[in-house]
Amino acid sequence: MQQETYLDEFKNADKNAFTLRDATWIAFVLFGTLYAWIQYGSLMDGYEIGILIGTSLTVIWLGRFWKSMQGFTVLVSLVTMLALWTYHAHGNLITANEEAFFLRFLISSQSAIMWMNALFVLATFTYFLALYNKSSFTYKTARSMVWAASVFGTVGMMVRWRESYLINPEYGHIPVSTLYEVFILFVVMTAIMYLYYEQRYKTRALGGFVMLIISAAVGFILWYTFGKDAHVIQPLVPALKSYWMKIHVPANFVGYGAFSIAAMIGIAYLVTEKTLKKNPNSAFANRMPSLEVMDDVMYKTISLGFAFFTIATVLGAMWAAEAWGGYWSWDPKETWALIVWLNYAAWLHIRMSKGWRGTPMAWWAFIGLLITTFAFLGVNMFLSGLHSYGEL
Repeated sequence: MQQETYLDEFKNADKNAFTLRDATWIAFVLFGTLYAWIQYGSLMDGYEIGILIGTSLTVIWLGRFWKSMQGFTVLVSLVTMLALWTYHAHGNLITANEEAFFLRFLISSQSAIMWMNALFVLATFTYFLALYNKSSFTYKTARSMVWAASVFGTVGMMVRWRESYLINPEYGHIPVSTLYEVFILFVVMTAIMYLYYEQRYKTRALGGFVMLIISAAVGFILWYTFGKDAHVIQPLVPALKSYWMKIHVPANFVGYGAFSIAAMIGIAYLVTEKTLKKNPNSAFANRMPSLEVMDDVMYKTISLGFAFFTIATVLGAMWAAEAWGGYWSWDPKETWALIVWLNYAAWLHIRMSKGWRGTPMAWWAFIGLLITTFAFLGVNMFLSGLHSYGEL
């Protein structure tokens, strides 16, 4: 009954009402877009200016649709501008990192990313602690940690973008171009999507489960940083210097993030279901969302992921046609991307046409994550081909 009350309140909210806050928000985004064009327009071609405008409109829509994104975007923008201003004030990257305390320990790209990593791991433990002690304050603390980690991660990516040009204009690139960078993109996008679903469905008890996959990615980032010096900014191979990179990769990682959330909810579903069978009055099961709600969120996240993964696949084919002269070459990465697409297409088809729900779909969502992980990471480790840019 409590779940239904939360959903009814959300549905009945007048989300279409245009307020002074919305007007201020739109003005802020448009001003930021104009500033970016004035400041960095000389580095952009026509396609990139189009991407800037499209991104601005998307951010405006997202902020109107989900109010929490407004504060997040404003905070990221202000902190990023502080970092960029500090670099400008000190003249060069090395001097700034040595002399500016906040830049060195807080908001340089590497410092911000390290704070992101720490906060995500802490949030994982805090969510499970909240599930154990059923403390509203602890849940709010965990959620705040995830928001803070997402801010640090996004700031880290934005500042890294500028740092790549400060090191060498030839090195300059959007920070979604290397395996290290896309892992950061993955954890931030997955966290933000989860926060939306947590707010939408009031499913905060799922936070610890979703944070497990994010913490696993954080573990990889830390290993890749300290074991392989992957955080060092290097020049890109020519094939990656393309405007397609700026739209193909983010679309892909909305898909990966959504599939990951669905898989972890699937695990939570299976654990809760097994617990209920053993003890219908289990305190753990009673603190979890209902099986119906978890099943519905699993379906919603896979639908979202499938839509964006489809868009990313089409964009990838267009990029391949421009770079290599053909839309499809059965490269290992392309082949496994097709396997991922077919897997989730089958998941959605079976659910909608056969009405499958619950346990088999939860297991399928988890197995889908294993397939997706191999397509994302395993191909780089064990196979070679045209997409072999991110070897370990």
